[in-house]
Amino acid sequence: MFQIILINNHFIFIFIFGYSSLFASSDSSLNVDLTTTWVGFTTLSIFIIGYYFIATEEKYHIDKAKPALFIGTFMFILVAIYYALNNLDLNLVHNEANHLILEIAGIFFFLFVAMIYIESLLYMVVFDRLKYNLISKGYTYRKLFWVTGFLAFFISPVADNLTTALILSTVLVTIEKTRKDFLVPGAINIVVAANAGGAWSPFGDITTLMAWTAGKGVFSDFLYLFPSAFIGYVITAFLLSRFVPKIVPDFDASTEKIPKMAEGAKTVMFLGVFTIACAVVAHQLLHLPAMWGMMFGLALLQLYSYKLKKKYGSNHFNVFDFISKIENNTLIFFFGILAAVGALHFVGWLTLASVVYEPSILGPTWSNIGVGFLSAIVDNVPVMSAILKANPTMGVDQWMLVTMTAGIGGSLISFGSAAGVGVMGKMQGIYTFSSHMKYAWTILVGYVASILIWYFQYQILGIGH
Repeated sequence: MFQIILINNHFIFIFIFGYSSLFASSDSSLNVDLTTTWVGFTTLSIFIIGYYFIATEEKYHIDKAKPALFIGTFMFILVAIYYALNNLDLNLVHNEANHLILEIAGIFFFLFVAMIYIESLLYMVVFDRLKYNLISKGYTYRKLFWVTGFLAFFISPVADNLTTALILSTVLVTIEKTRKDFLVPGAINIVVAANAGGAWSPFGDITTLMAWTAGKGVFSDFLYLFPSAFIGYVITAFLLSRFVPKIVPDFDASTEKIPKMAEGAKTVMFLGVFTIACAVVAHQLLHLPAMWGMMFGLALLQLYSYKLKKKYGSNHFNVFDFISKIENNTLIFFFGILAAVGALHFVGWLTLASVVYEPSILGPTWSNIGVGFLSAIVDNVPVMSAILKANPTMGVDQWMLVTMTAGIGGSLISFGSAAGVGVMGKMQGIYTFSSHMKYAWTILVGYVASILIWYFQYQILGIGH
């Protein structure tokens, strides 16, 4: 599911650090500023080098989870050594590490359960059936363009942007394998739709999940982003659709075998939706971590799997098999990169230039808009993590803006989002950086439109505060 949800191969860390360092913390737990010490410069250097190898995974063929885990753990070890050598209070490091673990664990287990559910649905042929149903309708390329786009927009708030993009890009290459006038705009359409759809849901993107679990908005606050996300996407899709032909693809549904969903698939789908509802209730009403509701949903899935095995045999449905198939490297990468950003925060690097959020300089609106462009170049996860750690003083309207821009801003460049990277891998040689940039202007128009809608809704009408 989230195989590449944290995997945006980017480069030039100085952009992320240069920007993230502009955020000042309103509740910083830092007691000692270490930025001018050897450990301050060392941790920064380690982060830069580590992020370089993360960004150049394809060049060196090193799974990005490895450098991420190394820098995340090693940086905190160095900080602890510095405290020990200088007779500083090691309890500060201990407490910071414990606090960071709690933050990461909440999202870690949320993603863990979500991955298991997606693997369950894949196993039960739910997505294959969806694919067949789409391509057997006899739609024109342009109509398929719109159908896949709208599906991406409305599925990603629940399934996540990466999973949605991978599923629907598979549909594209099933329909047509050579026509770039359909495949390239269609791929861009799916990426933009998945990112836009993920922006108005706490579970649609890792950045929205981080903001939600950090308490920057309640569940309903994210829903207010729907107009901005939807209108921005529709504008981009309309512009892209003009390049898609109106002819029917050469596909004979009568010769294709109809995928048959496994017994119990509909119940698993229901349990997946119910699990999301449990997460919302746990977080919003019971003041438990969202992952608590997700783990309860996993318990229900386990109980249902027992029933299926009793009825259809032990090989019919096994949750532990799905656990073995999830992308553990993604979870490890997530832990490592957030631990590394946490170390930078503890050392003091994220408090360097708070002036950027002052109204007399940029102010929160322009700063948050800039995050969107930054996310097109640099992985949006460490960017959002840096912002959350710095915790600038902003109202819920500004937190929703930065959540939206960090999510949809990644669509501006092909490798700027997990969805984009995933589709590039799925459609190698067709959906590329250069083919994406040919139509990038359509995405920029939609991005600007989303911001304008946000401004009109929040700042003029006062809706969503």
